[in-house]
Amino acid sequence: MVQGILAAVGLLGSLGLLFGIGLVIAGRFLRVEEDPRIAQVTESLPGANCGACGFSGCSGFARALIAGGAPVEGCRAGGDSTVQKLAAILGRSVGHTARRIARVLCGGDCHSAVQRARYDGVMDCRAADLVAGGPKGCPDGCLGLGSCVEACPFGALAIGPDGLPVVDEQRCTGCGLCELVCPRGVIQVMDAGASYVRCLSTLPGKQVRQVCRSGCIGCLICQRACDREAITVLDNLASIDPARCDGCGKCAEKCPTHCIVITPAPARVEPVRVGSGPA
Repeated sequence: MVQGILAAVGLLGSLGLLFGIGLVIAGRFLRVEEDPRIAQVTESLPGANCGACGFSGCSGFARALIAGGAPVEGCRAGGDSTVQKLAAILGRSVGHTARRIARVLCGGDCHSAVQRARYDGVMDCRAADLVAGGPKGCPDGCLGLGSCVEACPFGALAIGPDGLPVVDEQRCTGCGLCELVCPRGVIQVMDAGASYVRCLSTLPGKQVRQVCRSGCIGCLICQRACDREAITVLDNLASIDPARCDGCGKCAEKCPTHCIVITPAPARVEPVRVGSGPA
């Protein structure tokens, strides 16, 4: 019996040695050298692994970039400094990119917007939006349940005391994850220096007035006030062309509902709740 055990141990040992030698040989001759730039790119990325680039974390983006499957501007969380580092590694020349941050395109807070129903379901904007269009009177208004806050990996969003998301501009990287989860497109990433309209409603002005005192009513006053023809009112909703806008603020001064924001505007974050309470 002892001899049998020794024979089995010897056989297994021999097989292990044989397989080990095979692995060493295979590792030596079949080894695929990794492009050293992958490590350089990975080290240059912010390491957030937020997935906003569309790849499986920073290492996935680095491999895709080196393989030519991702743009050098693909890391939205890194901003311009990261783009410049990656371009240097790749030996490319790129222009500086403007800083982009998230903006909240709704001014219908708990004081100015009409709530047409009480919502007691899952505290998630996407879920609330599926229940008869959500509790808010405006079909395009922010539901304020904090899905964007939950999605932000940088802690740059909080629900303010008025029931709307507030962006901490110092923390926001413009990754766009908040934009992706908002069921109504209320959160949008745009150039940090671009003025914008805090409304997405295309309802006629009278209907907007019935559900929100802060919405754009398409009155054209802002369009007429702009000397640079930077504002266009289409489908009852004003929009600002950042290429033409000089930030003079005349449109915001004339706007009867004060839904135009001229940047740079101060941002404050006073979190009071995340994912709880009514919209």
